[in-house]
Amino acid sequence: MGEIKVSPDYNWFRSTVPLKKIIVDDDDSKIWSLYDAGPRNIRCPLIFLPPVSGTADVFFRQILALTGWGYRVIALQYPVYWDHLEFCDGFRKLLDHLQLDKIHLFGASLGGFLAQKFAEYTHKSPRVHSLILCNSFSDTSIFNQTWTANSFWLMPSFMLKKIVLGNFSSGPVDPMMADAIDFMVDRLESLGQSELASRLTLNCQNSYVEPHKIRDIPVTIMDVFDQSALSTEAKEEMYKLYPNARRAHLKTGGNFPYLCRSAEVNLYVQIHLLQFHGTKYAAIDPSMVSAEELEVQKGNLGISQEEQ
Repeated sequence: MGEIKVSPDYNWFRSTVPLKKIIVDDDDSKIWSLYDAGPRNIRCPLIFLPPVSGTADVFFRQILALTGWGYRVIALQYPVYWDHLEFCDGFRKLLDHLQLDKIHLFGASLGGFLAQKFAEYTHKSPRVHSLILCNSFSDTSIFNQTWTANSFWLMPSFMLKKIVLGNFSSGPVDPMMADAIDFMVDRLESLGQSELASRLTLNCQNSYVEPHKIRDIPVTIMDVFDQSALSTEAKEEMYKLYPNARRAHLKTGGNFPYLCRSAEVNLYVQIHLLQFHGTKYAAIDPSMVSAEELEVQKGNLGISQEEQ
């Protein structure tokens, strides 16, 4: 593994939070990797799903901060699945294995699309209590690659990595964003050919979210105002799809705000989860809830009521 530039916290995280590997399918090559941190008595935790280039540890800043505040957080890395239905079925089996009936989902890019598809898949017997969709989309046709989706499995790793890297920021960025991009390039390098090919297939095969199946789920849409892989049209489509969603806008952050703007992202996550405090769907230990502390954090970051 290359040198990690993001933060010395990362190495501390790797040494203190164990990575678990779980098999839930009959195919024992399908291994879910996950970090499960925070109080185990919480039965409705927040689960993070990474983008195409990401691994479970790209959310290490969220795990460290949120568990410190009393939340139970799980960050996942999914195995090789070639279609959305197969992914949803595997994810449902994983939740059964973890004995979790309801969850909150934070999905970044492809992770956000899969989160919506899973909510849609389980709508008759709901498993998703709320969604935070970061730089995400609702229709794969925005990438104009639905016609190549079935050929990714044939491509060598270097070609697949080139496709993914084409969506990374190439212009001048601030040092924290540069470090985040370096970190994600390092994570991308750790993925094998079949992992990358399957994720790109999920990202681009023809599919869209059916909003009427998940309209009752509380949603926060998190996006950035600077350059990212998400087009303005894709963002507008998300706003139309979820007219009642809370919006969490970050002035900057690029493709990976959870790494380079983690204080803001973590605060927006807390604001989203605040509505469930005091219910059986709280993701936080009741003894750790402090509304006053949250208000202080909001003031420190200058977040206004409108942004909530």
